[in-house]
Amino acid sequence: MNPTIRSTLRGLVVSGLGLVPLLALPGAAVAQPRPPAAVDETMEIGEEPGRVSTEDATITEGPYARQMVLFRSNEAPGTVVIHSAERFLYVVQGNGRALRYGIGVGREGFTWSGQVQVSRKAEWPDWRPPPEMLQRQPYLPRFMAGGPGNPMGARALYLGSTVFRIHGTNQPETIGQAVSSGCFRLANGDIADLYERVPIGTKVVIRHKATL
Repeated sequence: MNPTIRSTLRGLVVSGLGLVPLLALPGAAVAQPRPPAAVDETMEIGEEPGRVSTEDATITEGPYARQMVLFRSNEAPGTVVIHSAERFLYVVQGNGRALRYGIGVGREGFTWSGQVQVSRKAEWPDWRPPPEMLQRQPYLPRFMAGGPGNPMGARALYLGSTVFRIHGTNQPETIGQAVSSGCFRLANGDIADLYERVPIGTKVVIRHKATL
């Protein structure tokens, strides 16, 4: 694992960013997030291999809908910044703005922070559940080929030499929750959009809270 990455066992704390939406982007209204009031909870939701979510499943309403927002950052345009506690991923646009996506993050005990690069990209990636996940859900398959029923979803961005990824999901209702084993998940329509915007080599900064 990249030496700049450090694990943390502390729980996630919600802190508002005070960001102002500028432009909501259109998408297919087929998935809705849970209420923001539940954001600070770790959800005991297991993976559901075989459950189908289409490639255009997108959150279109509420705080987790893909939208352009005001965003103060010293990072160069194109940089991906993840704020785990707020459940948002940003693609810096410059001029004080960023494109924001709602995400699902690691449950308590599986959060981390650091700086990596996108080392690989894949469409409809295969899935190999990590040992920690198999301990919690021993009924899961040891391997599952990519496809609409795969928990990895429609696209994946691999993060450096770590086991973590930014990927889609066949459970879009979990966006905004702490449910994963350290990966960051987006609704399939959103990860497909992000996949086209983010080339291999892109800098990815993972933080627990916003730095104002």
